[in-house]
Amino acid sequence: MREMSASEASRSFSAVLDSAEHGETIVVTRAGRRVAAITPIPRANGAALREVFERWHGDPALDDALTARIAAAREAASGELDADPWLD
Repeated sequence: MREMSASEASRSFSAVLDSAEHGETIVVTRAGRRVAAITPIPRANGAALREVFERWHGDPALDDALTARIAAAREAASGELDADPWLD
């Protein structure tokens, strides 16, 4: 975890975002006090979720109600879950 002043963070904001994107947490200070943390955000992974549902599909140990819920979730899951909603 790295610490930097608010003015330093504003001057190099693009680099701060690059660091967060690569897994680093940056704590921003103002007048020596910690005021914010810029952290990597967990990514939604629709493809991984869909893979789990594919593995479970047809498993005889699952009851009918769970199988129906899994089927509904599989239909709803797609790669679009990883899309950035701000790019629309």
